[in-house]
Amino acid sequence: MAADSHHHPGHAHDHSHAAPRTFGIAFAVGTLLNAGFVVIEAVFGFLSNSTALLADAGHNLSDVAGLIVAWIAAILSRRAPTRRYTYGLRSTSILAALFNAMFLLVAIGAIAWEAINRLQHPEPVAGMTVLIVAAAGILINGCTALLFAAGRKGDINIRGAFLHMAADAAVSAGVVVAAGLILLTGWHWLDPAASLAICGVIMWSTWGLLKDAVRMSLDAVPPAIDALEVRSYLEQLDGVARLHDLHIWAMSTTETALTCHLVMPAGHPGDTFLMRAAEDLKRRFSIGHTTIQVEISEATACALSPEEVV
Repeated sequence: MAADSHHHPGHAHDHSHAAPRTFGIAFAVGTLLNAGFVVIEAVFGFLSNSTALLADAGHNLSDVAGLIVAWIAAILSRRAPTRRYTYGLRSTSILAALFNAMFLLVAIGAIAWEAINRLQHPEPVAGMTVLIVAAAGILINGCTALLFAAGRKGDINIRGAFLHMAADAAVSAGVVVAAGLILLTGWHWLDPAASLAICGVIMWSTWGLLKDAVRMSLDAVPPAIDALEVRSYLEQLDGVARLHDLHIWAMSTTETALTCHLVMPAGHPGDTFLMRAAEDLKRRFSIGHTTIQVEISEATACALSPEEVV
């Protein structure tokens, strides 16, 4: 018998979680600020012959695309379930993260290639222009990060946007330092060197994003949840003789689902037991979408009993 926390007989399925905020205004303002700054950086990067500015412009362009994709995903994730998409479109936030990671990796390759060419053949750079434009980048990226600060603790997608923009502000600070050193020393090779350093920072943050997105796409247990602890909790519930077919996966970047079979020889425990289990799983492990199937006899030949069967 299946359990799901709607109040229907035989069901214990927890849908008490609140819908995540879309941060629509934050996405709109952040997208406009960064799109405008991309144009400014690209123009002055070309005029000042700075690969560091062009590199940061390319990165910020990917940020604009990333913000738009994340914004669309945040809206789609609130769509109601349909007969075809019975979970709604919650997992679009996972697809958005995967897209952003892959897009950033392509941008990194193009930036690094140009920077290596410039290191082999350094060219004069207008250091003061680079310094001023990069300083503006610190302000714009910092302000954009603040737009997402309020939601960074409750939504991993929003937290990703916040950390990404905060890192961009730090990258712009690095470009300011490089431009200042060029003005002091005349070492023009510092500009492409700063570009490579920017690539390293982006690669470091992007690699983690890519791994998390791929894992979520493959229905891995979210990193914040210890599957062994969840199993132990379920096995120790009163009346449970055996547990099998336990699955825990991310429905979106903010919601986690669980299904399992509990063998309970004493008989079906009733809705109170199932509701309490769903509430405990949400409170202790942040698993908000729980479905439990109860089997009465240990002799029941459940086709999903072996652990290797999905």
